[in-house]
Amino acid sequence: MTFPYKSPRLWGAMMVALALAGCGRGVTSKPGDAPNLEEWSANVMARPAPPLDPLPVMQQFETFEYAAQGLRDPFSDAFTSEGGGSGPRPDSNRRKQTLEQFPLDSLDMVGTLGAGGGLTALIMAPDKVTYRVQPGVYIGQNDGRVTGVREDRIELVELVPDGAGGWLERPASIALEDN
Repeated sequence: MTFPYKSPRLWGAMMVALALAGCGRGVTSKPGDAPNLEEWSANVMARPAPPLDPLPVMQQFETFEYAAQGLRDPFSDAFTSEGGGSGPRPDSNRRKQTLEQFPLDSLDMVGTLGAGGGLTALIMAPDKVTYRVQPGVYIGQNDGRVTGVREDRIELVELVPDGAGGWLERPASIALEDN
């Protein structure tokens, strides 16, 4: 049996006709079959709105009245004045020594020279230079003055502010490193 329709153009035209015929199914052009959009939207707009949630209750905060006008001003110069406070003070006219530019915890004791009361400590600074230290030398950033050199440590006293305009002496030490 032979099929009379062998032309590809004919097949293409038939497929397009079938597709267009399928698209029209279910759509009617009768005026009574389509829902009235305006009527539906009017019905929806006529419905009452749902009730809103009640507003949250505002918290009542306790009021505080600042009444420190007659007290001393914490930002005044009373804490920074040179005349205030008691006790030792750093010597502002003293020339700073080389090891005072480094924090105390960055300095390492690496050994000693001498014997008995004439000991000299060897300090390795962060710049990898070894310095000789004897009693009376200043090291660290808190005006630390070396008070004694021992075989295993350096003893010193630092001057730190006490917060009330004065200065406190604080003992400190640097121990010999075990390598």
